[in-house]
Amino acid sequence: MLRRLVAGLAAIVLVVEAALLVLVHFVLGRTTANQSMSIAGSDPDVMSKATYAMGAGMGAFLVLCAVLAAVTAIRDRAPGRFGRVVLISAAVTHGVLGVLTAALVNWAAFATMMLILCLLVLTLTSYAARPGDGSGDGAGEDTPPLPPTPPFGEIKPTSP
Repeated sequence: MLRRLVAGLAAIVLVVEAALLVLVHFVLGRTTANQSMSIAGSDPDVMSKATYAMGAGMGAFLVLCAVLAAVTAIRDRAPGRFGRVVLISAAVTHGVLGVLTAALVNWAAFATMMLILCLLVLTLTSYAARPGDGSGDGAGEDTPPLPPTPPFGEIKPTSP
């Protein structure tokens, strides 16, 4: 029950974050276009369109992550390989951005990024793929388990 709640909450938070990022990039793009800003002589029109494209790309990525988290919550099963890769990349991105926001923005932004990171990591770990539950990639389903090993490994002589 808790893991479904966390995955659903992660989906909601990711949609809100996507909407806010698209809005911020829209405002930045409009400001760049209206004031004809340029950096080192670059074209202001290209800069504003690149800002729009970046906002759309980031928003689409976060919405994809939200859909994957929502599907995970609804099905109550671990995401497949593609879903895990996308959610892990989102978690790593939020970790890196969290460090940058702590250094460049403020602690509230850092706390927000860490909250989203925690929701993503908790979703991934609570829905960890288990052998034989059908959520994995299929590798290792037909292989027998390994024999038990001694607690300290294999004992070998040190001299001949």
